[in-house]
Amino acid sequence: LAAEVTLQPVRALGVDAAILFADILLPAIPLGVGLEFAKGEGPVLQNPVRAMEDVKKLRPVDPESDLGYVMDAIRLLRRTLRSVPLIGFCGAPFTVASYLIEGGSSREFLKTKTMMYSAPEVWHALMEKLSGVLADYLAAQIRAGAQAAQVFDSWVGALSPQDYENFVLPYSQKILQ
Repeated sequence: LAAEVTLQPVRALGVDAAILFADILLPAIPLGVGLEFAKGEGPVLQNPVRAMEDVKKLRPVDPESDLGYVMDAIRLLRRTLRSVPLIGFCGAPFTVASYLIEGGSSREFLKTKTMMYSAPEVWHALMEKLSGVLADYLAAQIRAGAQAAQVFDSWVGALSPQDYENFVLPYSQKILQ
């Protein structure tokens, strides 16, 4: 189904490249946070990350096995697309962390910012974990056949440039490296 949805704009519009159809929160599933999509609400996490104990409970993620269905979709798409490039992607550490901390969507990011400012050791431990998981996930997509990659930081606009530099930049750079 993910491959079919990815192919629809290619077939209908003849676009220059296909973008993998997947959700940025898929890596949260094997982490063990209890991700669900509630009708009219969006993503909801049953076990949000709010303390160091929560960070320590996050499971290791092997993208090849835990998210193998994404790699299967990429391999299927590469066989089907032939000369049309395929773009893979992942969520950026701040955006994914925000969902994990808030327990779902947010407009104010109060819990996220509270953790950044009042529990920086928890924040940095979470960001270290997420940046490793997301880097591995993106690398697995490239190995599976994605020819380009994007990192979506949908919510980073909620931060000042100084907060971005102090709390996020090193982790985004880790993914790109």
